[in-house]
This record gives sequence, C-alpha cells and structure tokens, in this order.
Amino acid sequence: MSGIHIIDLTVLLAYLIGVTLLGFYAARKIRLVSDFIMPRRFGKWMLTMHAFGSGTHSDQAVGVASKTCTSGLSGIWYQWLYLFGTPFYWLFAPILRRFRALTTADIFELRYNRGVATLYALISIAMMSTTIGLMLKGSGAVIAGASGGIISPGLAIFLMTLMFVAYGTAGGLGAAIVTDFIQGLLTIVFSLILLPSVMQAVGGLAGIHEAIRDPHYFSLAAPAGIGVFYILVISINALVGIVTQPHILANCSAGRTEKEGQFGFMFGSLTKRFCTVAWALTGLAGAAYYAGRQFDPDHLYGMLANEFLPQLMPGALGLFVATLLASVMSSCDSFMIAASALFTRNVYKPLARGKSDHHYLWVARFASMAVVAAGVLYAYWLSGVIQGLEILWKIGPMMGIAFWMGLFWRRMTPRGAWASALGALFAWWLGSRAFFADWLADIPWARTAGIVQAGELQASISLPWQMILYLGTGVAAGILVSLFTRPTDPDKLERYYALTRTPVLTEEPEPTEPCRLPEGLEPLPRRVFFPRSGLEIPVPSTRAAGGFAAGCLCVITIIALVWWISVA
Repeated sequence: MSGIHIIDLTVLLAYLIGVTLLGFYAARKIRLVSDFIMPRRFGKWMLTMHAFGSGTHSDQAVGVASKTCTSGLSGIWYQWLYLFGTPFYWLFAPILRRFRALTTADIFELRYNRGVATLYALISIAMMSTTIGLMLKGSGAVIAGASGGIISPGLAIFLMTLMFVAYGTAGGLGAAIVTDFIQGLLTIVFSLILLPSVMQAVGGLAGIHEAIRDPHYFSLAAPAGIGVFYILVISINALVGIVTQPHILANCSAGRTEKEGQFGFMFGSLTKRFCTVAWALTGLAGAAYYAGRQFDPDHLYGMLANEFLPQLMPGALGLFVATLLASVMSSCDSFMIAASALFTRNVYKPLARGKSDHHYLWVARFASMAVVAAGVLYAYWLSGVIQGLEILWKIGPMMGIAFWMGLFWRRMTPRGAWASALGALFAWWLGSRAFFADWLADIPWARTAGIVQAGELQASISLPWQMILYLGTGVAAGILVSLFTRPTDPDKLERYYALTRTPVLTEEPEPTEPCRLPEGLEPLPRRVFFPRSGLEIPVPSTRAAGGFAAGCLCVITIIALVWWISVA
C-alpha cells in the first residue's frame, strides 16, 4: 500500500480499539436520560479539551489549508471567523449554565413558548446533520490523500461513523467528554505534525516568499482574498450564531458549577485559534511546494501527509490518520448527542408524554443513529468542503437573532421570535437565488459596492452581503412584529431573567425540571446598565471583566503572531 506501513496500520488499529473501549467504559454511569444528555460532573480541564475537541475537526484544517492555498494567508479567516467573538465566551458561558437547561430548546421554551422551541429544535437537528456531513466529507478527502488513494473517502466515512456511533449511543455526552480529552490531545498533534517537515522542504518562510511573489498572498486582509469588510461581517455573523449551536450548551453546562464551563469554553476555543495558525502555514507551504502543478486544494493536507510522514518515522502516517479520526469523532459524537437530545426532549416527548425514563433513553439512542445517517447522506451529496462550510455559516444565526434579542430586550415576543427566524430564512433563500442577483446586477451602485459578483455563467451576491441581508431582515422583522404583538407575561419574563443572574453553587442540587432554580435558592438582585428601560444588559462582575480582558489580550497576541509571520 502506497505510503502505508504495517506499523501505521497497527497504530491506527490501536487508536480505534482504545477510544471505543474508553467510550464504552464511560457508559457505565448512564442510568437516566439526563445522564445521557447532560451529565454535570466534569472539571475545567476536561471541559477545556471537550470545547477544543468538539469545536475542532479535520474538515476545518482541510478548509483553511485549501482556502489559504488558493487565496493566500487571508484564508485563515475561514476558521478565524470566531476569533473576535472568543472573549465574549467568557461572558455568556456562565449565563448558559445558569439556565440549568438540558437543551438549548428548553431555554427558548422558557423565554418564548413551545412552538419557538420546536422550531429551534428542527432547525438545529438539520444543522447538526449538516455539520456531521461536512466533517465526514472533509476528513474523507484527507484520508484519501494521505493513503495515496488506497483508502477511499467512502470507506473512511464508514469506519469513522461506525466507531463514534458505537460508543456515543452507549455512553451519551459523558462518553463524548471522556474520549474528547484523549482525542483533543491527538487533534493538537494532527495540527502540528506536518508543519516542520513541509516548512523545511520549502526553505521556511523565505522559501515560500521566493516561490510565491504576489505580496497580497501574504496579507491577513487581502483585497483579492478576504478583506476587512469580509472579516467584520463574518465575525458578527459567527457571534450571533455560536450561542445557539446545540452542542455549545454542553460546553458550558457539563461542569459542576458555571466556572468550569466558563474557563473550558474560552480557553479550549483559544487553543483552536492557535492550531488554525498551523493549518494556514501548512496551506502556504503546500502551495509553494506544489507550485506549478495541478491538484485539488481539498486534498492538499492528505497529499502532504502521504509524501512527508512516511519519511519521518515508521508509524507517523498511522498516527496522522488516527489523529485525523480523533478530530472528527470528538466532534461528531457531541453533535450527535446534542441533536438526539433535541429530538427526544423537545420534539418527541411533548407528543408522547407519560413514558418511562428508560423509554426516552432508548429513543435518544435511536435518534442519534438517525441523525448520523442523515449526515452521511449529506456527505455524499456535498460537492466540496468550502461549499459545505459556507452553508453551515448561514444556518447557525437564524435562531441566534431570537436568542440574543430575547436575552437583551424584554419586549421581544414569541411572534417576534418566529418573525426573526423565518424572515432571516427567507432572506437567506432570496439572497441565494439567481434571479435576485441578476436584478441587483442591473443596479450600478450594487456592482460598485461589491454586493454583486459577476460569474462565468451568472451573477451572485457576495457572502458578506448575503449575511447582512438575512441578519438585517431577521432583526427588523423581530422588532417590528414584537412591537405590534402582545408583550410576554411579566412573571414568565422574571423567571427567565432570575435564572440569568443566579450563579450555580458548588454541590447545588439538580432541579426537578430544567430551567428552574433549586428549592430554597433565591435569585440575586437585578443589576443592569439601563434599569428604567426594557433593555436587559447586565453590569459585568470583576471576574467577568478580568476574563474578558484576558481573552482580548490572547486574541491580540495571536493576530500579532500571524502578522509577524506574514512580514517575516
């Protein structure tokens, strides 16, 4: 087998068996459906690796390396779209934990009603299947390249799916978090293992500059690649959507108190930002190494692995494939559990009340398999990783608009939430239609502003302007409909906001129902910036302000590092 040694196969087999056994070991603690969906027993380091592992996967390395190879260093923003929002994770992670919810749909039901919660659940289940399909597609491309085509993308997808479905359906979120600790470490190895050899082969940064003469190629905000306006819009879009990605609740809420998730979510995410730098450098080095040759950019990462790792040491290629599988499985398992939880609690249970907890547990397990099956079908439908990545960017914020408006504005109503989500979905659909782009192309100022891009066959609306269209439509629809519909019941609102300002205590008893304060626990007084208005913008504590400042400093450091690389 080209590039594949018996030692590589041994390393790969050892990983697959080991992580599966670890997942089944964690399944011993599953007794209730809440144990499957949201166990609250993990410390900050476990949640750090869970946030990193569930948020980092090989398709992202494929996407960044591919886009960096074709568009230059500015392609790093295909995963740095969350960079500027990362410090905000320190602020909203405790709030998510304070809701004491099992799913994010529980929060929507508390703030609005069951109809809005069901809408969120259905959109999010589709989003999780989309995400799983995207990850499988990207990782399949890398494995095909790394094995020299011996292992087909279809076989790779089958093996990965078999492993994470086996231990995930047995052990639920607990198994995902336990295995993510090991798989997160392997993902860091995956991010760094190729870089030294490829950089040495091209003569370092000087060699890359020698092979690629275009100065814009090394700009973080290149006019020909991804500019400042593009970066600003996708960053806002990412922050709107991140909070309603279903697995994020587990990142913030699977700890004993709110502090574990707060620490783990921000610093696990910052670890990913550093790994993204390695992916981008690998893409630059790959472009220099293969300069003048025709190849599929989606296969760049795997091609480099197949060429360099067998020379490094026996078993290095097997380790690479194992770390690649780890990066995918550590995310797919979390997404699978989040989607099955939404279906079981917020779609199935309201229709089939009165069943035993054991019944709902098995429904969650079967729902997990159904979500993954849909993701596998999506993986075969996708024409490319970048196409799938851009689709995913646009799904997340649809319900994020209603979440943020409901959190910060008391006047937001259930009908306003429906209007914001459906308005954004309609604007997304409209912005992707050829007839709308052709209509805009006839308007001179739309072409001058860069709203419309001319293609070989037809015009299209640029990605940032599509985002502005659906975000702006969603916000406007939410405000207008809320102002003309009946306000939410004050007692319902007070229960919602009381949860947001009441910290989770050490050894706090689990409430009998989600989104309720435990018996005897009193909410803290309201402290907001505009107490006489309908705005609910809380005054941050010293801990919140200090952590946010530390996150901002980390972001500045990462950007400075990449800027130094770009001019070196």
